Amino acid sequence: RSIQEAAVCALVAGSPTIGFLGFAVLDPIYGNTVSTNLVIAIISIVVNVVTIPIGMYLINLGQAKDRAKLSVQAENAVNAKANAKGDITLDPARDAATDKTAELMVHGTSNTGKNRNGNLQALLDALKQPICWASLLAIFLVLVGIHVPSQVAPTFDLIAKANSGVAVLSAGLALSTVKFSLGWETIWNTFFRLILTPAVFLGVALLCGMGGDMNKISMLVMAVALPPAFSGIIISSRYNIYVKEGASTTAVATVAFAATCLLWIWLVPFCVG
Repeated sequence: RSIQEAAVCALVAGSPTIGFLGFAVLDPIYGNTVSTNLVIAIISIVVNVVTIPIGMYLINLGQAKDRAKLSVQAENAVNAKANAKGDITLDPARDAATDKTAELMVHGTSNTGKNRNGNLQALLDALKQPICWASLLAIFLVLVGIHVPSQVAPTFDLIAKANSGVAVLSAGLALSTVKFSLGWETIWNTFFRLILTPAVFLGVALLCGMGGDMNKISMLVMAVALPPAFSGIIISSRYNIYVKEGASTTAVATVAFAATCLLWIWLVPFCVG
């Protein structure tokens, strides 16, 4: 897989949809408590402020490398054309048109590559995306204690309530545009998201001495055992990267969660006990 494909795969298989299904799954099981809300909030912050910016950075970095590679190929094509002129007589009009096209390719790719190449530029390009800077801005406003004025609070409440529905609709539209396929990569991504990741968290939690609090360790495992975050498939469809595999993974994992949810509810007390 290319860098950008691997980045989208990581966003799909690595991030739980805690912001959309967290309250719907955790509240009925563990109750609408401060602890439940904190778990959902903290994991949502990690997903939106850490993993998504890293994924966007890797996407931009991979695209910059592809542009640089295309630039080199275009320049080699121009050089090969120039060398061939000395040995082969070609039609002047067609030759001029070919050279002009090649020069445009070099100009359009090499300039872009020079301006956008490098880790720092890829990071800056990632932070320019609203999905990255909006989350960072929200965290900053909370940390410095800036509150939303009561006059406009109902507007933001309306947006917050519509957030989950719009995300599910967007994910559904993305899923409807690709043909479903059940391959080994989809199966592995689903296993990684629903089985392997929560199993690792369970093991680390036990090693860190959390086994004495059944409710906390169970809530932690369930929070990271949720299906893939919808943001991954939305980003995939936005950039047309890893769409087929990402959509199939999201669909399969969402359906399979009905079984793995019950599995972890039974397995965590068994392992701790």
